[in-house]
Amino acid sequence: MTATPTPGKTLLSPKDHTLILIDFQSQMAFATKSIDTTLLRNNAALISNGAAGFGVSTILTTVAEKSFSGPMFSEITDAFPGQALLDRTSMNTWEDAGVIKEVNRIGKDRLVFAGLWTSVCIVGPVASAVDQGFEVYVITDACGDISTEAHERAVERMIQLGARPMTSLQYVLELQRDWARAETYDMTTGVAKKWGGAYGLGVTYAKTMFGASEGH
Repeated sequence: MTATPTPGKTLLSPKDHTLILIDFQSQMAFATKSIDTTLLRNNAALISNGAAGFGVSTILTTVAEKSFSGPMFSEITDAFPGQALLDRTSMNTWEDAGVIKEVNRIGKDRLVFAGLWTSVCIVGPVASAVDQGFEVYVITDACGDISTEAHERAVERMIQLGARPMTSLQYVLELQRDWARAETYDMTTGVAKKWGGAYGLGVTYAKTMFGASEGH
């Protein structure tokens, strides 16, 4: 066996998947207890701005936006100005014909999910997509549920079904993957500085104090 300097087939790249963001809405967030709401909004902003910067095909969907659940987080919609939100009545996004029409229009076999709540609004479409042969990833720290127990059991269930878990910062850095990719370097580090927590502070410190750059 001979090693080659090539990425593993399961690693994500900007053009090989569709990101589906589900029910990041006020009413859903009020009862979310498995993750602090501020951190949840931060992580939603991190993946949304990263995906937008890399040109990832993205679907934004809400449930009962006007009648009950309220608007989608501005941290998400601001990253995709003018993009239509696909509103549903179904708890399972995969059972909505409008969403599935968009999934088929985009035509990617690899899907990445995040949203509220993990045990209902994420498990439903993940289980359905896996059953139909799609390759599925879940950004677990950009999901939340009414309890830690509910979130953790939902993540375990999805892993058992074959979904691959990942985290928000991991998602963005996996899309960059090489600091020598100059066309997205400033965007990636800019997103990290704003929403990347302690890692973002480290980037800011290194650049400010030493003019450091990972690509050199």
